[in-house]
Amino acid sequence: MSRIIIIGGGVAGISAAARLAPHAEVTLLEGEDSLAYHASGRSAAMFLRNYGNATIKALNAASADHHHHADGGVLSPRGMMMVASAGHEDAFASDIADLGLDRITIDQAASLWPILNRATITHAAYREDAQDLDTYLLIQNFVRSARANGAQIVTGARVTAIERLATVWRITTADGQTHEGDAVVNAAGAWADPVAKMAGLRPVGIQPYRRSMARIALPPGVSPDDWPFVDGVGESWYCKPDAGALIVSPADEDPAEPQDAWADDMVLAEGLARYQDAVTEPVTRMLANWAGLRSFAPDRTLVIGADTDEATFFWCAGQGGYGFQTAPAASQLLSDLVLGMTPSLDAKTVAALDPRRFT
Repeated sequence: MSRIIIIGGGVAGISAAARLAPHAEVTLLEGEDSLAYHASGRSAAMFLRNYGNATIKALNAASADHHHHADGGVLSPRGMMMVASAGHEDAFASDIADLGLDRITIDQAASLWPILNRATITHAAYREDAQDLDTYLLIQNFVRSARANGAQIVTGARVTAIERLATVWRITTADGQTHEGDAVVNAAGAWADPVAKMAGLRPVGIQPYRRSMARIALPPGVSPDDWPFVDGVGESWYCKPDAGALIVSPADEDPAEPQDAWADDMVLAEGLARYQDAVTEPVTRMLANWAGLRSFAPDRTLVIGADTDEATFFWCAGQGGYGFQTAPAASQLLSDLVLGMTPSLDAKTVAALDPRRFT
């Protein structure tokens, strides 16, 4: 049985471990003391089937059945609404066509989202089948499956060296431990390019971008539990209910180095001001704020497959903002390719994800 080392314990690495563990000896190395610490722990947690480019949408579609049914499912009803003010008609039409939303009246929008500001919002659209995705449950389901099939999951294992020996890879972690495997899976998120360089391979151009969030209080007696996920036209902000409060994001996308990201006060203030224009309830109190890094390849499509120059080094990176919703299909493809099996995804999608597209 082949030995596979996975670098990265976010949803990409954990789902890959779950897929591969029944067929190989799998060791997952995560640098932090807990799994899903960085981008995977800071997600808006939605399943939006029409979110992303054509290749992302194909992965979403291929992941839907797993999200709905595997281990009892991880989805629950939410709905998605987009709103826009006068002067943004063209952008609004483009966005709702891309996301598959249907136009609704302002009265209908206000019934779904009672804090909508009728003085500023002139256009609205909605789709009912957008759903909350229980990211914690999905992670735990994959972890349980991986461990049940013998995967070794090691946290606090920051990789410091990667060597290609005659027949194996040798990976050293900060505590001096070494791990050897026949293949390596690079699921390191924002650190994917540095990991490739450490292995002596060319980066593919994975760029992390900061995305900030604020959790804001609502007035006493106001419950948002049944409100939809609401997106400002052009993804200028978005919000969703969260345990009696609202999570609001300025939808920022500022380039950043791989790091433990934090929110910028000015970026948050500007995003909250855009949100404030769309609602009647003032933002009076921020309960918490945070940021994560969404890492994209140059074409904003995931990178899944063998490295161009090294057939035993596999990429599972560039998830951007699509990591959770694409994880079932992305991890299955990764597993198929590592194990030399015919992918269940169509050939066009597989080619669009292949790292060799950057050569």
